[in-house]
Amino acid sequence: MSEVAKFFAESAANIERQGADAHAHARTLDWINAIAPHKYTYNFTWLGRPVIQFPQDLVAMQEIIWRVRPEVIVETGVAHGGSLVFSASMLELLGGDRIVVGVDIDIRAHNRVEIEKHPLAKRIRMIQGSSVDDATAAQVRALVAGRKSVMVMLDSNHTHDHVLRELQIYSPLVTKDSYLVVFDTLIEDMPAGSFPDRPWDKGNNPKTAVWEFLKTNKRFVVDKKIEAKLLITVAPDGWLKCIAD
Repeated sequence: MSEVAKFFAESAANIERQGADAHAHARTLDWINAIAPHKYTYNFTWLGRPVIQFPQDLVAMQEIIWRVRPEVIVETGVAHGGSLVFSASMLELLGGDRIVVGVDIDIRAHNRVEIEKHPLAKRIRMIQGSSVDDATAAQVRALVAGRKSVMVMLDSNHTHDHVLRELQIYSPLVTKDSYLVVFDTLIEDMPAGSFPDRPWDKGNNPKTAVWEFLKTNKRFVVDKKIEAKLLITVAPDGWLKCIAD
C-alpha cells in the first residue's frame, strides 16, 4: 500500500471510530446549543459575501463538489449570496460551462447588487420566486435541461411541508452519484422552542421532511460518513447521495 493510500485508510478508520462515539456526538450538540443564541454562522464570509454556514459544512461541500464535478448546482435560499459565491468559486476551479442557480422568494436589492458585481457573477443565475411555485421550478428545470451532472442544496423555508415539497420538486434533477443536501435538519435535534420567532421547530423541520421523503423515494440514501467526519454540521441526515438514475 502506498503512503498516500495508507493516509486515507487511516483517515477512514478515524472517521468510523469518531462516528460511533456517542459521547463526542453529545458534546458536539452541547456546543452547538451553546453557540446558537450568538448566531455563530453569521460570523463567516466567502470571498467577501456572508455565507451563513458552519465552516465544517463548507469543507464538506468542497469535497463533494470536487469529487462530483457538477455542471449545475441548484440552491434554494439566497440571503446575502455567500453560498452562491462559494459554489461559483468551486465551479470556476472546475472550469467549463458550469453555473449555480439561486432561488429565493425575496432577493433583496442590496444583496442582488453585491452578488451581480462580484467577480464570479458570470457563473451565477438568480431566480426570484417561491421555490415551491410551479413557475419558479419550471425556470430552474430550463436552466438544468441537458446537463449531465446536477447537485441540489435546499436552504430556504425550513418547515416540514415546505422542505418536503422542495424534495419532491427538485430531487428528480439530481443525477446519479451526485448529492441532494438538505440544510438545517439540526433543528430536530435542538431543544423545543429554540426558534421562537420562526415557524419551524422540533417535529416540524427539514429532518422530519427528509425522513418522510425517504420512506417512498429509493433513489437517495443518507451518507452518514459525511456526518461522522464533520460531527459539527447543520445537516445531520441531510447529506443525501443519489444512488440510481
